[in-house]
Amino acid sequence: MKETSQTCEIKICGLTDPDEALACAEMKIQAIGLVFFPKSRRCVSTGQALRICRALPETVQTIGVFVNETADAMLEVAEKSGLTGIQLHGQEPPKVARKLKSNGLTVIKALYLEGEPSIAAAESYGADAYLLECAQGFLPGGNAMAWNWQAAAGFGERHPFLLAGGLKPENVVTAIESAKPHGVDVSSGVEAAPGRKDIKKTMAFVSAVEQYKCQHALRRIFNAGGE
Repeated sequence: MKETSQTCEIKICGLTDPDEALACAEMKIQAIGLVFFPKSRRCVSTGQALRICRALPETVQTIGVFVNETADAMLEVAEKSGLTGIQLHGQEPPKVARKLKSNGLTVIKALYLEGEPSIAAAESYGADAYLLECAQGFLPGGNAMAWNWQAAAGFGERHPFLLAGGLKPENVVTAIESAKPHGVDVSSGVEAAPGRKDIKKTMAFVSAVEQYKCQHALRRIFNAGGE
């Protein structure tokens, strides 16, 4: 992983609309997340995802979020949708991550402070980066719940990771100071409704992250556009 600037990278997740995705991209974020989990209110079809991906510049990575799907199923969706990466948000075995990586996709594995797979499993996955959450709520993901972000602080010394769970414009700087991540991932904290982003909230979130100069060493997670 290459060292990058003093500001965390940003992934906006749960997008369902091409215009909103493009508006987010114009804020110079590094990645968006498209959810392919049927139980999620933010779930998109491959057709929706393709329209969103086609609307974005190559500088923004498009990450598909899956829960306990097979590697072959995810590779098929990635090809049809134009995804550049996969986020594994279930109990997928490490061999799934390895197969996705071998097919040229960026792989992010979700790990949990109070659930399985735990942060102790990071070494076995060999993912490009990890997404840390607390595992609260009834669905995979942050469930809009804040948690003790400081509990993740030491993880970033060993692995590049995105912080998620309960983030919003008002608390993201505190979360970064506490957890010392390399990037942040937000969904419901910048929404007007499930799957629909509030552009003003999103701009406030991005601005807060960009204005805060991290005191910890940062590493690049996303490498879109062949940079």
